Amino acid sequence: MTRPIVVGVDGSLPSAAAVEWAAAEAGRRGLSLRLVHVYEERPYDGYDADDPSGPLAIAADRARGTAPGVEVATRALPGNVRDVLIAESAGADTVVVGSRGLGGFTGMVIGSVSTAVAGHAAGPVVVVHGRPARSYGRVVIGYDRSPHSEAAMEYAVEQARVRGVPLHVVHAWQTPVFSPQATAYNTLLVDVYREESGAVSESVERWREKHPDVEITCETVSGHPVSVLAAEGSTADLVVVGSRGYGGLVSAVLGSVSHGVLHHVTCPVAVVRPR
Repeated sequence: MTRPIVVGVDGSLPSAAAVEWAAAEAGRRGLSLRLVHVYEERPYDGYDADDPSGPLAIAADRARGTAPGVEVATRALPGNVRDVLIAESAGADTVVVGSRGLGGFTGMVIGSVSTAVAGHAAGPVVVVHGRPARSYGRVVIGYDRSPHSEAAMEYAVEQARVRGVPLHVVHAWQTPVFSPQATAYNTLLVDVYREESGAVSESVERWREKHPDVEITCETVSGHPVSVLAAEGSTADLVVVGSRGYGGLVSAVLGSVSHGVLHHVTCPVAVVRPR
């Protein structure tokens, strides 16, 4: 049984963009779509969870208009939006949310709902900032050979395949601060850089051999991972990162690199953690 793509719906513009992105994704991959509206349960407020006239009905129409052949289901659930979407992720292929919203996401910015869901969901989470101005025809992934980035690579390769676009692998190398007089240290850094860069290239080559139908390019860039991926994301349709990493992305927990990417990359961002 295939898992559906789950979308958090709240009636906001970012939520509408998330619905459109998710519907297109479901169409590309032959998956169903589940639209989830989370509401705060209050006594005697007259709220009817089965009322189709609210945000769910509008979102369902939007999804069907974006991808007419996709099966769309709706669900209104009481509770805390973060907890509900994290629970929904257990049975989802992917969870998609807008970068910020109103309604069910009142007062929530990227650092709260989106970060919490991305950090604790059972599978990939895609954060959509808004409708893209254009298509660039490429997927970008931040890669460092950690187990989390390997899971992200699997996801990124599939994204490139179903879109029929190249995958660009970026390994960000942040050079430590050192004294110009420290010749031996400089030489050691160069050796470490070459070793790490070579290891990344070998790993990417194995991915090319495993997936010959996908064009995969690789680049090692000197700079902070967030800055590097923000620059790459300006000409990408999707940026993919692991939920945490090591190596070139030292201490890349969701609160640092992934969190920074969510804040600074303007195209949709997928945060992938191993199931």
